[in-house]
Amino acid sequence: MTSRPLVVLDSCVLANFSLCDTLLRLAEPPRLYEPRWSEQIIRETARTLKAKLGWPASLTTYFEAELRAHFGEAWISGYESLIPQMTNHEKDRHVLAAAVHAQAPIVVTFNLRHFRRENLEGRRVRAMHPQSFLVEMFRQEQTTVMTKLEQQAADRSRSLHGLLEILSLTVPEFVALVYEIALRK
Repeated sequence: MTSRPLVVLDSCVLANFSLCDTLLRLAEPPRLYEPRWSEQIIRETARTLKAKLGWPASLTTYFEAELRAHFGEAWISGYESLIPQMTNHEKDRHVLAAAVHAQAPIVVTFNLRHFRRENLEGRRVRAMHPQSFLVEMFRQEQTTVMTKLEQQAADRSRSLHGLLEILSLTVPEFVALVYEIALRK
């Protein structure tokens, strides 16, 4: 990959811990993309982690502090005046406005229905399911993706197969591709 795209990660992706870990590792040197998010996206992520996944406040605070420490350049601000101009789903207009303001050509989200093609036209932004995004990254930088997956598994005291089993719950086609191409045996 010759250039690293700016990619807005939606809260639904950030709140999925194993997937988030994989995506953030791909954004660490050597970076395959540059992650972006807003304060509002992180607030939504924290609410989900606390209310739906039962994370204690101390853990969500730690998570946010780690994002700030390792991805300080990822924070988007100054986009708020664009929110009323967005025509996508009301709950995710702030996400699209942040992407437009940051000139990020990709939003990675599970909520593709909130980012319909007709709402993105003329905005130079496309919405991608995390599975499609990971498949694209893998096809472009297979060796780097495999190295980062192996490190993630080791850091979590799991086997690579164990990690892939967890990821297969949310990104099964990506995992199938990894098995098909990189883990043929």
